[in-house]
Amino acid sequence: MIFSMTAFARCAYEGDAGRYTWELRSVNHRYAEVFIRMPEEFRALESELRAKLLKRLKRGKIDCNLRVEANTAASGVVVNEAHARSVIDAARQISTLTGSNDVLNSLEILQWPGVLEVKNADVELMSKDIGQAFDEALEQLIDTRAREGDKLRELISQRCDGVAAQIIELRTRVPEIIAFTRDRYVQRLQDHVQDLDKGRVEQECALLIQKLDVAEELDRLEAHLQEVRRVLDKGSPAGRRLDFLMQELNREANTVGSKSSHIDSSTASVELKVLIEQMREQIQNIE
Repeated sequence: MIFSMTAFARCAYEGDAGRYTWELRSVNHRYAEVFIRMPEEFRALESELRAKLLKRLKRGKIDCNLRVEANTAASGVVVNEAHARSVIDAARQISTLTGSNDVLNSLEILQWPGVLEVKNADVELMSKDIGQAFDEALEQLIDTRAREGDKLRELISQRCDGVAAQIIELRTRVPEIIAFTRDRYVQRLQDHVQDLDKGRVEQECALLIQKLDVAEELDRLEAHLQEVRRVLDKGSPAGRRLDFLMQELNREANTVGSKSSHIDSSTASVELKVLIEQMREQIQNIE
């Protein structure tokens, strides 16, 4: 299965001691990079959650945000008065420096990290709920990445079909193009030279045909295309290998263009490069 690196998941979990809301955002990135934001009293969970996430996701930048709404009636939540005073004093100092009359209200002070503290006995209970909520959010994120990955796989497969069609068209047209170019070349020689050395003409035509022949390039395009399909069927992680294959496909398409001597082959080369670039853009989001 192919996974996208772009996804979002949100999970709200109701526990005895409070409500826990995880928001997970994932975007494309060259490596796996995780950022976890949570209240300080639960920071001990970070390494466990990070390891759990990296075990399932191989690439992408993932932002994980936890919001905790403690149930003060059921849990041992207390106000850290010293920390609250320091927050209030800092707010007043900033107001004095800026000349503003704005001050923090009670709700804003309570939302400040560290003002509300949870007793150790309740931290353990809440940590279990937080871990369960994280598991649910992670499953949602992976499901979303899978759905997006299926769409990307379909888009890339369609472009692969387009590339294959161009290869078939070129294989059909190249012999005609070479014959047309050879006849035109001989005709030009006859128009400018009275006594032609037929042996020398055939040598020159052979060199010309060799320069125009793109059979090897088409063979390599087909081989790379087969590998793209194989990697798509194999599944993630596939992004880096697919990106490399796009470079190889583009190199062969450029060579086909450089050997072009007819409008049809030039058009086919341009179409190949357009299709390859469209695939490359989609592959940037694949894990």
